Amino acid sequence: MDIGIGLPNTVPGTEPARLLDWARQAEGAGFSTLGTIGRLVYQGYEELIALSAAAAVTSRIRLTTSVLLAPLHTNAALLAKQAASLERISGGRFVLGVGLGGRDDDFAASGLSTKGRGRRFEEQIQEMKRIWAGDRRGIAGGIGPRPVRDGGPELILGGGTEASFRRVAELGDGWIMGGGSPDMFAQAAAGVDAAWRDAGRSGAPRKLSLAYFGLGPDARAQADGYLLDYYGFLGDVAGQIAASAAVTPDMVRSYAAAFESSGCDELIFVPTGSGLEQIELLAEAIA
Repeated sequence: MDIGIGLPNTVPGTEPARLLDWARQAEGAGFSTLGTIGRLVYQGYEELIALSAAAAVTSRIRLTTSVLLAPLHTNAALLAKQAASLERISGGRFVLGVGLGGRDDDFAASGLSTKGRGRRFEEQIQEMKRIWAGDRRGIAGGIGPRPVRDGGPELILGGGTEASFRRVAELGDGWIMGGGSPDMFAQAAAGVDAAWRDAGRSGAPRKLSLAYFGLGPDARAQADGYLLDYYGFLGDVAGQIAASAAVTPDMVRSYAAAFESSGCDELIFVPTGSGLEQIELLAEAIA
């Protein structure tokens, strides 16, 4: 199983220079990917822009939106161009992870309704795939640039419902769980695999998951301070999410082993702080 690390693009107080230093050090530490999480109504950096900055200072590590809330990007052609641009600029390292989003305030701030978002999401993905394939759209031809990877950036879809699993099988290259236990992952992954087989797809979907972490002497306070704020809209559930964060090396190793046993192909540990020591501490924990 590959082990990735999140970019602290949503951690309050993270300065731009810290994002660049984080990207460089994460690549040097050997992590498989730099992931981003995101929401609109929060103090954080937009994911595609943050990963573009990371692409400029790295050369090997994958760059993954885990996940981008695609329905907020109502111009599918523009999103397709942005994704293809980042994929090409990074030499094919960009992985586009997309999901529906679940916070009403993100949609309200965009002047959008959550009603019908699943249908719009599917239409959006289909349109992007046509654009990446080179469909002509005007006198000048198609919408470029041409992606490095045939068919466009690797496309990973989030979600935990049967409809989400069907979308993965029909439209995606893989699936990501945004949060939960290894047992929850194994159960959902079985549903993804079943949908993949039912759709007649060959091979197997790549399956990813996220897990929060914070290490060091103030790990618990760091994790609680960030996660209780970021997930405050969920009420008591925010406390459960904070409590699940890996705050010791043993917890990190336990999570990694359990997710690997559950069939996870890549586990991205998402930071709850932006201190650069977190990279080294995580690398040491999984060594």
